[in-house]
Amino acid sequence: MDAEQFRKAGHAAVDEIIDYFTNLESRHVASRVSPGYLRPLLPAKPPDKGEEWADIQKDIEAKIMPGLTHWQSPDFMAFFPANSTYPSILGEMYSAAFTAPAFNWLCSPACTELETVVLDWLCHLLHLPASYLSTSATGGGGVIQGSASEAIVTVMIAAREQFIRRHCRLAVPQPASEVEAEDGEWRLRARLVALGSEMSHSSTQKAAMIAGVHYKSIPVDVTDDFALTGRGLTEALQDLTGRGWQPFYLTLTLGTTSTCAVDHFKEIAEVKKQYPNMWVHVDAAYAGAALLLEEYHELTDGFEAFDSFDVNMHKWLLTNFDASCLFLPCREPLISALTITPPYLQNDHSSSGLVTDYRDWQIPLGRRFRALKIWFVLRSYGVNGMKNHVKRHIGLGEIFANWVKNEGSDLFELVAPPRFALTVLRVKLPEEKREKATTPFVMSKAATTETKVDEGLASNDIFPLPNEADGGPQIDTLTRTNALTKEVYERINSTGDILLTSTMIKDCYAIRVVGANEQTNEQQLRKAFEILTRTTEEVLRKLESKAGSE
Repeated sequence: MDAEQFRKAGHAAVDEIIDYFTNLESRHVASRVSPGYLRPLLPAKPPDKGEEWADIQKDIEAKIMPGLTHWQSPDFMAFFPANSTYPSILGEMYSAAFTAPAFNWLCSPACTELETVVLDWLCHLLHLPASYLSTSATGGGGVIQGSASEAIVTVMIAAREQFIRRHCRLAVPQPASEVEAEDGEWRLRARLVALGSEMSHSSTQKAAMIAGVHYKSIPVDVTDDFALTGRGLTEALQDLTGRGWQPFYLTLTLGTTSTCAVDHFKEIAEVKKQYPNMWVHVDAAYAGAALLLEEYHELTDGFEAFDSFDVNMHKWLLTNFDASCLFLPCREPLISALTITPPYLQNDHSSSGLVTDYRDWQIPLGRRFRALKIWFVLRSYGVNGMKNHVKRHIGLGEIFANWVKNEGSDLFELVAPPRFALTVLRVKLPEEKREKATTPFVMSKAATTETKVDEGLASNDIFPLPNEADGGPQIDTLTRTNALTKEVYERINSTGDILLTSTMIKDCYAIRVVGANEQTNEQQLRKAFEILTRTTEEVLRKLESKAGSE
């Protein structure tokens, strides 16, 4: 493909991408293909002679599109959003053209320096402590990782090595020989434990597997809105240390996957004072975007005590995958744990200490020029545009939650307080089914609502989960309710009209609805609510019909 052919192909590709974005609503949001659909459509081997771009491009629509789930569709309300926008796509085009591996400053100084600048911009926008800036006296700064999961395993490695160094340095008595010191370190490694709440993303447990350490999940309670509290953390730490384990790392979450719960940061910052060698990481992959808004700035209180923070711009912040932004108040533990400098990577600039080599801030060596797309997005939308984007979705989430609470009160129950454009609900079991249970359906203390997210919801509007200690429901009641909710969920997703995800919360099967794509509007959310209502009514009629025939 020569320059003119590329120009023509580029125009055709851009036109097709624009048409794709423009007509997303006309496509079924979820793919309907069966596993293995693609292999029979493709030749057994690549062509011996190169093909024309026009022939290649035809196969995008004919063979690739049928197998895509359309994450940019306004009907995509599953998982969390993975936004892509025109400015971010342009950033990828330039990055692909430059293809600078950028593992050190010398490879392409602009790649490194732009990353440092745009992450300092983002640090300010998110109201993070000044220590997280690259210019801070503590030696902080940010780095772009591939994902929040990658960020967690990276800082867990740093946390592990820092903990071991500190513990061995403070050991009393000091080992008498190198062999004794080595044996002591190995014994210590076998007792290391990484922590997360039971609502933490599974990436923390996976990171522990990769790091070769143990993992402990800390229970949370409905009365705390499923958040990890200082009290809960203290109990877990005392239990572990009392049994000889060494808790060295903790993941906190700003916006858990199942319910968007926010852990109690200020309380946990106080607990950390008693465990200064335990690394605390804040996973704000999705909901961290809300920190753009002043009404959420208070959530960062206590962050000065923590060791790292990560937010994905590729979720809610209009930047395509991958763009996970990791911040640290001190880079030294990360660099100390990950730096290896063979002769072929040595150069005067790196040796001078005057430049940043981001290869030492991550597990891979090479890295893409991802700062470009972030730069393009921040400049194209501006601070006000980014704030309005997030604020609009939070408002839409409030509208949807109020539909569930008011119009849908006979059909649905909220399982958790709605937050950050996420509503979590389950289908109500008909009253006569509850009345037939041999034990009354007793509910535990209701959760409270975060008022700044939804002023219209009071604490008694939230469905409190069953609590056996309070007398609990018969398992048959919970099982029936779960089965009912699951059938509604599966029926909805089988149509491909909208796409939702489900979750399990304290043995309760629930449906998650999150509308935070750029094209999402009230009309699309209303459509989702009506589909949810209509499908639930159909399932309940089926249930009543079956009961009547028995």
